[in-house]
Amino acid sequence: MHVTSLDDWISRAKDTPRSLRGRRVFLRADLNVPLDGNRVRDDTRIRASLGTLTRLLNEGASVILASHLGRPKGQVNPSLSLAPVAVRLSELIPNPVHFIADCIGKEAQTAAAALSPGEVLVLENLRFHPGETENDPKFAEELAQLAEAYVNDAFGTAHRAHASTVGIVHHLPDAVAGDLLRAELSHLGVVLEPQRPLLCLLGGAKVSDKMGVLRALSERADVLAIGGAMAYTFLAAKGHSVGQSLVETDRIDDSLSIMEAAKTNQCKLLLPTDHVIARGLEEDSETRIESEIPEGWMGVDIGPMTATAYAHEAKLAQTIMWNGPMGVFEIVSFASGTREVAQAVAGASATSVVGGGDSLAAINQLELGDQINHLSTGGGASLEFIQGLTLPGVAALEK
Repeated sequence: MHVTSLDDWISRAKDTPRSLRGRRVFLRADLNVPLDGNRVRDDTRIRASLGTLTRLLNEGASVILASHLGRPKGQVNPSLSLAPVAVRLSELIPNPVHFIADCIGKEAQTAAAALSPGEVLVLENLRFHPGETENDPKFAEELAQLAEAYVNDAFGTAHRAHASTVGIVHHLPDAVAGDLLRAELSHLGVVLEPQRPLLCLLGGAKVSDKMGVLRALSERADVLAIGGAMAYTFLAAKGHSVGQSLVETDRIDDSLSIMEAAKTNQCKLLLPTDHVIARGLEEDSETRIESEIPEGWMGVDIGPMTATAYAHEAKLAQTIMWNGPMGVFEIVSFASGTREVAQAVAGASATSVVGGGDSLAAINQLELGDQINHLSTGGGASLEFIQGLTLPGVAALEK
């Protein structure tokens, strides 16, 4: 990806009329954090954005910080306001942080113009306006009027052609990639051009959610190990009994074609050979370990033999990509498979990339983050990128 980096931009801008000092920079970040009322419950994404933000502030820029939060569908929803994010940000950095209850209009323009070098203005949720997700040219132009330059550091939304990721770029002379965005592209590129063997571990609920990446990896990976509820659609396609487990019957043929593609491309596709099964999805549900799932029971996690087999593949791999839990990870008694896979990935000598909310949660809970080469902040964006698809937010910067 040939995009201008923050390093290159800052280096070129020094001692020129286009120096960053005193310039207003529109920084698109991914501040889509979970809230507990008016409090940020998890500030991981805010902290992830601090590197680029702090560099801009230290260069003397005034930063207009923008993000979406949740899915308000073009309507003002006070429960999805970025006001709590602004409060948390003010606790994390020494610079003055202001908040404006809109992202366009005269009040926003006045607030942006009033910023001094080294100050931050947090805009209200971009998706309170339908023009954001519609990539409306007028809305994009109004966003651009707030600033003189643009930095995209929101990899999590780079796969969306929205006004703040694509449209705005056409209206500002300087548009560059932030440090977080560059790091994502660099580390995920390792999966596209891997040291082999390449092991891809995919979990999650539905085959339909990851159809594209399953097809792509069946052609690219050396080993593709599948867990989570999506495994039961594959097992059903092979004629195994899966009881009451989640099966997408309309994806049976797709599952068969993916298995055939893997065979054609000499990709070893692994499915669970044993399962933790339960009567229901309650913490106190009766559980057993079985190789076949009888009627009245459902698979809730990969079994110990499967976890050991997947861990063994991690030891042999040179590159590992993991996205999605191996079971119903949020319930403690159904989380052992995900935990064992997390420990195996962290302990492997391979270059490792982990993405997806539950996979990251497992890594963080076990305090294994410093043993992973890259923790990806972008779920859908990372899956599209490793398929080799064009990300509109990145393509806009290339132009």
